[in-house]
Amino acid sequence: MKAAIVRSAGATPVYGDFTEPQPTASLARVTVTAAALSRITRARASGRHYSSSGAFPFVPGVDGVGLADDGRRVYFVMPDAPHGALAEQTLVPVEHCIDLPDDLDDVTAAAIANPGMSSWVALTERAKLKPGETVLINGATGASGRLAVRIARHLGAGKVIATGRNAAALAEVGADVMIVLDDDAEMLEKRFSETVAEGVDVVVDYLWGMSAERLLIAAAKSGRDAVPLRYVEVGSVSGETISLPSAVLRASAIELIGSGIGSVPFERLIVAAGDVLRVAVPAGLTLTARSVPLSDVEQAWIAPDDGQRIVFTP
Repeated sequence: MKAAIVRSAGATPVYGDFTEPQPTASLARVTVTAAALSRITRARASGRHYSSSGAFPFVPGVDGVGLADDGRRVYFVMPDAPHGALAEQTLVPVEHCIDLPDDLDDVTAAAIANPGMSSWVALTERAKLKPGETVLINGATGASGRLAVRIARHLGAGKVIATGRNAAALAEVGADVMIVLDDDAEMLEKRFSETVAEGVDVVVDYLWGMSAERLLIAAAKSGRDAVPLRYVEVGSVSGETISLPSAVLRASAIELIGSGIGSVPFERLIVAAGDVLRVAVPAGLTLTARSVPLSDVEQAWIAPDDGQRIVFTP
């Protein structure tokens, strides 16, 4: 069968022939109809992601949509290595397959499932969001952040604050308050301080880096004694590490929480993906997606980011 194949760490996947998957009692064979190119797919292919196995060659792709051998139309996640989603067919543990709603098309499902799951889990499993609370999405102009704004509203947030570097893109995410990120750390901390002082209950952070430093410091200085701020760290687009004074945690009620593979039981991630897909149509969860033939994987992999989510259609 045809597939995208990663032959070494950091190498661009090539389109070629890969061993055809053979189903077992515990592994379902799925004929793939749509699979998105996600950050985690890129990171695992490069060998940089903490969940990377380090074994080559393999087919990349952590999730997708397709038809199981029994005819079910499913969303699947975490195929059985070395098989992945960027192939004509893949092998998936049967418990990793979720039936898709009839009113949700394959490309949309593939585009929103993984980024939507990230904020759904952060808000429900980790932050335990309560109706009426204020949520700040740090990094709201990417695919995950845009969906996070809508999901926070769907889950009952009373107010949503969004940050991002691109002012024009930020204006389109539908938040109540927008904070444009720039490189002036002191001015950014001042703006964060004003915002937090008005009340922020939950932060979902896709960036980490300098903006996370200044946001945490501003929260510690806000004077909201013993009012917990649940700060959920999801991604690290702006940097893998931060420098945080210890007093930030000693002198505040900040709860610093991680969310992702390892911090949330895997079965709960699957449940969250199913929840996102079930509410996608009524909640208006959509992303601008571009369908690309799998045979064009090499060009699409190295193409500049144009703001659209790439969905491969084998």
